Amino acid sequence: MNNILNIIKSNKLTFEQKVIALGREAENSLNILKIDERTEYYRKLGIICDLFEGNAPYRPRYIVPDYELFMKNGSKFLGLEPATNIWEATNNLLILYKHVPSITTMPVYVGNLDYLLEPYVKNEEEAYLAIKLFLKHIDSTITDSFCHGNIGPKETKAGLLILKAMEELQLPTPNLTLKYNEETSEKIAIRAIETALVTAKPSFANDKMFRDDFKGEYGIVSCYNGLKVGGGANTLVRIRLGKLSKSAKDKNDFLENILPEISKCVLDYIDERSKFIIEESNFYETNFLVKEGLLDKEKFTGLFGIVGLAECVNNLLKAENKEDRYGYSQKANELGIEIVKKLEELVKNHKSNYAGSFFENRHILHSQVGLDVDVQESPGCRIPVGEEPEIFEHIIQSAPFHKYFPSGIGDIFVFDETYKKNPQAILDIIKGAFLNDMRFFSLYCTDCDVVRVTGYLVKKSEIAKLEKGEAVLRDTTILGKGARDNGKALDRKLREE
Repeated sequence: MNNILNIIKSNKLTFEQKVIALGREAENSLNILKIDERTEYYRKLGIICDLFEGNAPYRPRYIVPDYELFMKNGSKFLGLEPATNIWEATNNLLILYKHVPSITTMPVYVGNLDYLLEPYVKNEEEAYLAIKLFLKHIDSTITDSFCHGNIGPKETKAGLLILKAMEELQLPTPNLTLKYNEETSEKIAIRAIETALVTAKPSFANDKMFRDDFKGEYGIVSCYNGLKVGGGANTLVRIRLGKLSKSAKDKNDFLENILPEISKCVLDYIDERSKFIIEESNFYETNFLVKEGLLDKEKFTGLFGIVGLAECVNNLLKAENKEDRYGYSQKANELGIEIVKKLEELVKNHKSNYAGSFFENRHILHSQVGLDVDVQESPGCRIPVGEEPEIFEHIIQSAPFHKYFPSGIGDIFVFDETYKKNPQAILDIIKGAFLNDMRFFSLYCTDCDVVRVTGYLVKKSEIAKLEKGEAVLRDTTILGKGARDNGKALDRKLREE
């Protein structure tokens, strides 16, 4: 009861944030999931974490609607006819977004925006105004920067207008990714880099890797999560590998005993959470997104997440000196790969009634970006902040891990403002990274107000307001402040020319 009253009385939460927080309190008052004793033991230690999804999951965590189908057919449920001009197109999408849930209660994916809007770009001046108002509306109403849009891979007029508006507005929502492949023009790639150096987006996705993994159309959602269009993820449960490694006698004990045990706990817990959504919540039986073909239960899976691989490796090797640590030592990096391969084997060997047929009834690995409360637990497979090597060594170290994480992994690089005069140099780096099978590449500049935290975006000026005790529009600002304070997320190595 005290928690509820504290939420109601808070002077740091907006009305919408209070409503969401009160809903979470109601959900968490229930105790209906069947969790075995060993899993509960790891949960209480904070080693297994469900990322505050709640005790009675009543909607999938991540939803990736088929917006192309919506644009073609409209929606009977919403009473929307297919759009005939740019204003109807943006209006229809904004209406639909209000009805796309997720773990945040707001959409984590708003579509391949340039492809959705390109057919309606007739007059570029008018289209630019419509797109700018559209993006401003998203930022002001979807007040959570886990909301994510895509552009590319092909250059479009709409894509260039979106980048122009992103640079002008400098807003953290929606997050944005350029799908990059051999069809992507130099023009839009350079324009994307110029925009990212001002407003920390878009990131670059290795389109071939994602398209191969998802057998065609996919969306980059939330932080950098790759998921199947028309599907999504029912749940995400993660392991804190750094903390877990402290219970191991040695490397062999960790690989042969501890990892198999905890992986079974996580996979069973993913199944239990997914089971409730599928069999008890009635989401798939009642939601119009399913009924109108925008979602398909068979294209949903569960995400098995990890954080703290670097700390795990360093703990197992008792590595103190820089040259012996993850990110520098060949032995340490090879152990990191060995751990990830073992996890992949364990996840692939688990057949689930609660993972869709598209995924052959299996859950998939995810390199999770961390939480604002994480201390001494680096995001996913990343090198700890402050220990990063030079950029080319960093890429060569990181890239081999990316093939194991179809549902998301990525690195963030901070560039000195002098790169604004030479964006081609960054594009050359990205091309080299993708040739080495890096999956996802994010960048921003030292003088940006909008910055990338662990995968999502915040404004430094908004964090400053929060520190003064003022309410802020986006709840992710609170997470960003925590990640800055606890995880040094804004202290990454500066890349200079």
